[in-house]
Amino acid sequence: MSLPSHVRLVEVGPRDGLQNEAQPISVADKVQLVDALSEAGLSYIEVGSFVSPKWVPQMAGSAEVFAQIQRKPGVTYGALAPNLRGFEDALAAGVKEVAVFAAASEAFSQRNINCSISESLARFAPIMAAARQHGISVRGYVSCVLGCPYEGAVAPEQVATVARELYAMGCYEVSLGDTIGTGTAGATRRLFEVVGAQVPRDKLAGHFHDTYGQAIANVYAGLLEGIQVFDSSIAGLGGCPYAKGASGNVATEDVLYLLNGLGIDTGIDLERLIGAGQQISRVLGRPSGSRVAKARSAG
Repeated sequence: MSLPSHVRLVEVGPRDGLQNEAQPISVADKVQLVDALSEAGLSYIEVGSFVSPKWVPQMAGSAEVFAQIQRKPGVTYGALAPNLRGFEDALAAGVKEVAVFAAASEAFSQRNINCSISESLARFAPIMAAARQHGISVRGYVSCVLGCPYEGAVAPEQVATVARELYAMGCYEVSLGDTIGTGTAGATRRLFEVVGAQVPRDKLAGHFHDTYGQAIANVYAGLLEGIQVFDSSIAGLGGCPYAKGASGNVATEDVLYLLNGLGIDTGIDLERLIGAGQQISRVLGRPSGSRVAKARSAG
């Protein structure tokens, strides 16, 4: 299969990246990050999450962030809204697209959201109904698609079942997440082959963590399978509080460097992107997790 000519990157740093930070991050710093990502040319930015601050303290100011960002035409500013209350709060904040998430592992689902996979999917029904009523698009996430911290290997067929359910209930796109970063290129190709038989490949996205240093290889494997959408996080921010040892998402800068080298169009300015990553890294008081950013700094 030939490589796609265009790829869309879904920037998850402001949400998936920052939600696991231990130190408080101000609304102003979050707004600055989102605006810098917009200026760099990202067409999709996941800005925040509408969940109880009791469970995810770093996402407490999401409504304020949405109120203050400079929205650019053609850019989608999304948010995670895992329940109806979260959806209603997102709607009030002017969010035009939300995301919901399920797991491909029963054990992870129970440990993460205290319910079975089928129960989690059933909880999305009122969200999907409300989204249709208000003309809001819904994106779906499936976690632990290439491994679970509690169950180990996860069968691609199980992932396909969950992805198919999300797609059938109205998610326009389903992102498959290697939450603990154990996936390899061969397993990734097999995953998209199996899931792609039940959900159209142009409705699938890849979401890779770099725990074992395989994320870029897995992105390339996804490209070989015709996948044209990948989630990534500025400066490699992120991790998973429920997955011991899981490192950050693949860095957006590193994915863009790969795509540029393959001649694949994204519309994103690499230098501006590196600058945005360096800025949020200074806020966090540590170096960027992007290998490309580190190499440019060293040079």
